Amino acid sequence: MSIFDRYAPFLQDYIYQHNWESLRAVQVAAGDVIFNTDDNLLLCASTASGKTEAAFFPILTQFCENPPASVGAIYIGPLKALINDQFQRLNELCEEADIPVWHWHGDVSQSHKAKMLKHPSGILQITPESLEALLLRKHAAIPQLFHDLRFIVIDEIHSLIRGDRGGQTLCLIQRLSRMANVNPRRIGLSATIGDPERVGAFLSLGTGRRTAAPKIQAKGMRWRLSMEHFFIHGEQAASEKTDTPPAPALAEKTDTAPEHADPGIGYIFEHTRDKKCLVFVNSREECEAVTTTLRQYCEARHEPDRFLIHHGNLSAAYRETAEDAMKDEDALFTTVTTATLELGIDIGRLERAFQIDAPFTVSSFLQRMGRTGRRELPPEMWFVIREDEPEPRALLPETVPWKLLQGIALIQLYLEERWVEPPRLERLPYSLVYHQTMSTLAACGEMSPAALASRILTLPYFHRVSQEDFRTLLRHLLETDHIQRTENGGLIVGLAGERIINSFRFYAVFQENEEYTVRWNSQELGTIVQPPPIGEKIAIAGHVWVIEDIDHKRHVVYCEQIKGKVPAYFGECPGDIHTKILERMRQVLREDTQYPYLMAHAAARLQQARHAARSSGVTEHTLICLGGDMWCLFPWMGTYAFLALERFLKVRCAGSLKLSGLSASRPYFIQFKMQADRETFFRVLQEEARRPLDPMELVYPKELPLFEKYDEFLPESLVRKGFAYGVLAVEEMKACIQQWKRY
Repeated sequence: MSIFDRYAPFLQDYIYQHNWESLRAVQVAAGDVIFNTDDNLLLCASTASGKTEAAFFPILTQFCENPPASVGAIYIGPLKALINDQFQRLNELCEEADIPVWHWHGDVSQSHKAKMLKHPSGILQITPESLEALLLRKHAAIPQLFHDLRFIVIDEIHSLIRGDRGGQTLCLIQRLSRMANVNPRRIGLSATIGDPERVGAFLSLGTGRRTAAPKIQAKGMRWRLSMEHFFIHGEQAASEKTDTPPAPALAEKTDTAPEHADPGIGYIFEHTRDKKCLVFVNSREECEAVTTTLRQYCEARHEPDRFLIHHGNLSAAYRETAEDAMKDEDALFTTVTTATLELGIDIGRLERAFQIDAPFTVSSFLQRMGRTGRRELPPEMWFVIREDEPEPRALLPETVPWKLLQGIALIQLYLEERWVEPPRLERLPYSLVYHQTMSTLAACGEMSPAALASRILTLPYFHRVSQEDFRTLLRHLLETDHIQRTENGGLIVGLAGERIINSFRFYAVFQENEEYTVRWNSQELGTIVQPPPIGEKIAIAGHVWVIEDIDHKRHVVYCEQIKGKVPAYFGECPGDIHTKILERMRQVLREDTQYPYLMAHAAARLQQARHAARSSGVTEHTLICLGGDMWCLFPWMGTYAFLALERFLKVRCAGSLKLSGLSASRPYFIQFKMQADRETFFRVLQEEARRPLDPMELVYPKELPLFEKYDEFLPESLVRKGFAYGVLAVEEMKACIQQWKRY
């Protein structure tokens, strides 16, 4: 029997009504695994390939044949907007079969949630944070709600496997399964997975099942790809040897462009006209600045504002306004966004995506590229790389166009090898251990230390956490009143712990800054970090505002809109770049390849960079003398190996080499002064790298490297250990050092 014939009649009718001529390969593969095996499933296929239908058509068929007696499937999505979007799609699909679809997150009405609690059935769509809240606040109801749970579908699983949020999701699934006494099959969906075997093993942790990861043969697809480079000030890079046509420039007249116009933003302004586009940036600050500048172009040209903004610090109302406007097929808006629109929210047919500078990962590039190219159009992305023109007397490392090289490397790695970053799963997640300990204790009430340890340490994600580590944590939490010991010797949540748990922010494990809500009259604009004094300006929602009042007790800022431009600040935006990307960047400098997607300025800037790199020896030498006793090290290591190298130089090598004044531009180069020659430098590093090295040596005395959200509540010993063994890539660093040539 074919997979189509196996589908429920209402699904066959749905397929006929939508004029599908045949099932896609991903739907056939998913149907075969779900119908014919008891395996978990990792479904990796390109964006808009029909993964959601591929997973749910077999599930809904089984629900029609044998309706579950409780919620039968949980769909976990990383974003509220994605859940809202999928809710509409699934609701339409399930109405005819009378299979309820529930969605549950902070913006869903209490009446809708109450109905689900009263009549648990069908499919529940939920974020990890709301599932945490459900397990914590409705602990006693979990067996009734989920006693016949058969499937858990995790959408955009790649977004959950590089940090604590993925670990939290896995812990929640395991906790729920134990409480409801079920072992549901797990289905992971993604368009960008590196190392499917390891991700499949992660997905199956604790289930006793294997994960099937069928290889879906992707049909050939053409990309429309371009990359242009701009100096923010000064003349653009140019070369007589390039035949690539130059990018149209904007006239620098005050009546057609803002004062001190940024040519890269002007390029985007011109090429989004009469089109529906997304402009991706790498930080919320950049998102605000770019939106403000684009709107200034509109004002200077006396044109209506056609630019929207979307990032995580904006209010839900602002984000939903942008999403709704983009869904309108007749409205030709462009939205400037961070990763919040990187995932699969349906915002209609997009003609073009722009990427300002290079993203940090190949995965992110592919996700952003995949937002276009739907409905028979090829995917189309235009990179816009911007930098300040190097000063004539600038030192060598400051003359390298790092973002241009990074963008090229990301593209080439995928085109040449179909390479995507593998997951980072071997961490020491002590912050998450704290979070799950407090959540479990709050949900269950008094527990003995042994029972609590058994409940937490048997969660598969914590396999590297020892019993001694957990005893250390519990002793510290008792001392700090996060937990208390009862007269019976049991443990309960303490007063300090209650304050943490009772905040709605507790449900999330991703890092947040202390935020203030920004209001204009009755309208909520979003949130900012560390508001400036009254009378100062802030940038949010793509406009500039002056602060009129601050309520520090309630964390509310009141403001009025004004004209102008001012930088925004929402907190740090760290980058996580894999070593393979840095190595490919070096190869870009070494090779003579003319990449067909480079526009004139970008091709010329790369030509300049290659000439300078070869003349200086950067392409062949890891260590370059900048003059006198000033040196620059180009290690070509990823972020976490680079971080280990910085510390290794200071802790193990500085004395022998008489190093001083180390200054790093992560993860590209390290400058320092040295009273030694090149040969001695490499000899010392390689000798030290061969000696045993405990990563704890690389944590500075009295240093407390707080990386994750709940690190501040941990004993210092665990914070230091988690950083040393879970963040610093010491073995990778040592392997790279041994490969360096000594000349």
